[in-house]
Amino acid sequence: MSQYTKDLTPDSLKDKVVVLTGGANGIGASLVEYAVQNSAYVCFGDLTTEAGEEVARKVNNGSSPPRAVFVQTDVTKYDSVLGLFDKAMEVYGHIDHAVAGAGISEIGNVFDPALDMESIRQPPTTKVMDVNMNGCLYVARIASVYLRQNRPSATPTDRSIILVSSIAGFKESPGLFIYQASKHGVLGLMRALRLYLFPAHGIRINAICPWMTTTAMVKGVQDGWFKAGLPVNSPMDVAMVIGKVLGDTELNGTSMYVEGGRAWEIEANIDRLEPQWLGEEPSRSLARGQAVLGSGSNWIK
Repeated sequence: MSQYTKDLTPDSLKDKVVVLTGGANGIGASLVEYAVQNSAYVCFGDLTTEAGEEVARKVNNGSSPPRAVFVQTDVTKYDSVLGLFDKAMEVYGHIDHAVAGAGISEIGNVFDPALDMESIRQPPTTKVMDVNMNGCLYVARIASVYLRQNRPSATPTDRSIILVSSIAGFKESPGLFIYQASKHGVLGLMRALRLYLFPAHGIRINAICPWMTTTAMVKGVQDGWFKAGLPVNSPMDVAMVIGKVLGDTELNGTSMYVEGGRAWEIEANIDRLEPQWLGEEPSRSLARGQAVLGSGSNWIK
C-alpha cells in the first residue's frame, strides 16, 4: 500500500458546493464541519432531523448564503435523494462534489444458528443493502448528471464523487454478512465507474474505506478494541481524509484505507501485484480483455 500524505491546500474546497448524505452524525457531521472550516458550502441530508438541523445551526453562524443546508433525506428512496440535489441547486446554483456517506450496520443475524425449517421462511430485511448499496448507487447516478449542470465549458472545473465503503469492502468481517456484501458492492460500483465517468464527463470518483472509527456502529466491539491497543479513527480523522480526496484533482479511481487517522491507497498495488496473485499468463490475457472492454460503453446497446 502507498500511504496518502497529501495535505489539503487552502483553496481546494473554497466556495465549492458539496452534497452529502448521512451528515447528521458521526463521520458525516464531522465532514460538514471540516468542509465549512475550509470555506465550502454543504447541502447535506439525513433521516435524523433534529441532529441534522443542529449541525447546520452550529456551522452556519448567521452566514448568508448559509454555509450548510440540511434536508431530511431517506437514501433508500430515489425521489428523496433527488430532493437533496434539487435543494443544493436551488440554494447554490451548481454542485461540485457529492459524497455518499449514509450507512448503517448489520441488523440481526441472517445466518442465526437458531434458524429452523419454520423461521427460515421469513426473508431477511433488505434495509442494510438498501441504505449502504442502493443509497450509494442513487447518489452516484444523480450526481453524474447534476455535477455537469450550470458549468461554462470554456472554464472547466473539478468535479468528483466519493463513495464511503469500509474495511469490510475488501477484508472479511465475520458476522457482518449483509453489511460486508453491501460495502463490497460500493467498491465494485466505484471500480465500474472510474473508467466511465472521468473520460466522458470529467467527473472523478473515489472510495473511502475506514477501519475502526468511534461511532455508534462499533459500541459492541470497541471495549475489546481499546484493550488490545489497536488503532482507532475519530470521525474527524475520516472526514479530513474525505476532504483531502475531494480537493485532490489528481485522484480518480482510488480506494483509501483509513486507520488511526492515516490513509493508504489500495487500488494501485492490487493492480501492480496482479501478475503475482493471479499469475503472469492470466494477467496478460486479462489485460487484453480489459482493453477490449474499454470504458464499458458497449455492454448495453
